[in-house]
Amino acid sequence: MSYKITFQPLGKTVEVDPSSLKEPRDGLRGGLLQIALDADIDLDHACGGIAACSTCHVIVKEGGDSIPDASDDEEDMLDSAPGLTLQSRLACQAVPDGSKDLVVEIPSWNRNMVKE
Repeated sequence: MSYKITFQPLGKTVEVDPSSLKEPRDGLRGGLLQIALDADIDLDHACGGIAACSTCHVIVKEGGDSIPDASDDEEDMLDSAPGLTLQSRLACQAVPDGSKDLVVEIPSWNRNMVKE
């Protein structure tokens, strides 16, 4: 079953069909990072998507309960992310289960890395 992710402040909505996701290139298969990159949203990911930095930090504004809880490694990396919120996630580690549409905000400190 497909679901949608809207990336703010770009206002770009991506329809995701989990069965047609490309092979992983960065991060986990089906993660927010892969989905963003496949949709030509250039989200920074200095470590290559292995939860070794916080450059792919995003804020899941809606639908966050469709993403499993953060691992200890992800929590440790998020501690160093600027603008941390209770809805903050590393896009490389956040893999939606497809049960809900999501709204994901790319924080202002990372927007200059995004192609608009």
